[in-house]
Amino acid sequence: MQCVFQADNVVEAELVKGLLEAHNIACHSGGFYLQGAVGDLAASGFAKLWVADDDAGKALALIEDYERGEFKISDDGMASDDAD
Repeated sequence: MQCVFQADNVVEAELVKGLLEAHNIACHSGGFYLQGAVGDLAASGFAKLWVADDDAGKALALIEDYERGEFKISDDGMASDDAD
């Protein structure tokens, strides 16, 4: 397995996990409970996503699209990839 994404928070990790699973990429998320060890400090970067080695290339391409805003919802309520 390969770690393909380190999220800023749990919500972002689960969002990206859903994106990968919607594209038939099995994904494991973890590291969430490590945030509790930080205490009062702002915790980020603990949530990570792992995929099988064979799926890593496809997963990284989708994550790149996500980070570029390819799946952003526009003002008219359409996802940018639906507007074509």
